[in-house]
Amino acid sequence: MKIRRGLSLVALILVPTTFVLLWKLTPCSDYTPGEPVDSLHGVLVYYNGSVGNVSGRNVTSDGYNFGLKYQCVEFVKRYYYQHLGHKMPDTYGHAKDFFDRKTADGELNTKRGLLQFKNGSRSKPKVNDLLIFSATSSNPYGHVAIVSAVEGDEIEIIQQNPGKCASSRATYDFSVEAGKWKIENQRILGWLRKKTL
Repeated sequence: MKIRRGLSLVALILVPTTFVLLWKLTPCSDYTPGEPVDSLHGVLVYYNGSVGNVSGRNVTSDGYNFGLKYQCVEFVKRYYYQHLGHKMPDTYGHAKDFFDRKTADGELNTKRGLLQFKNGSRSKPKVNDLLIFSATSSNPYGHVAIVSAVEGDEIEIIQQNPGKCASSRATYDFSVEAGKWKIENQRILGWLRKKTL
C-alpha cells in the first residue's frame, strides 16, 4: 500500500511537471522571430517569439530610433513614422511610459508629440490611435498597440510581441457614459493621436 501511495505521489509531481515542460518547449507558431505575421496600411508586424526576446535595435538611416526588435514599441513607432510621417521627440522609454499621467485629457503629450486621451475620455478612440496598457506583475514594461478598427461598440487593435502563442489582433468592447468613452479593459491607460492640421 505504501508503494502505491509513493507511486501516486511521484505521478502527481511528474505528470504536471512534464506537461508544463512540454508546453514550454512546444512551439505555438510556425514563425521564427523577425518573420512578418500581419500588417496595417503596409506596415509589417513581425513575430518576436517569447515576449522578452530582443533581436537588436531598429534605427532609421537618419538615426531615428524605432526601438528594440521586435518589441511592441518598435512596431508602433515604426507605424507612426512610415504611415503617418511622425517622429516622436523622445524616442526612448517603455510602453507604459508613452502615457504621461501629468498630461490632461485632450492635451499634447510633449514627449511623444501626440494628443493624449485617458481611458474615459470625451474623445472616442479612432483608427491609428496608439493604445497604451499599464504594467503588470508579470510585465513591468506595459504594452502598446495601434487601433486598427472601430465598429459599433468594439475596437480592434493590431500589436507586435503579444506573446509567442497570442494573436497580433485583439478586440475590446467600449461604451460611452455621460459623454465619456471607456474601453473595457482595466489595463488600458488611454490613447495617443497625431494632431490633424
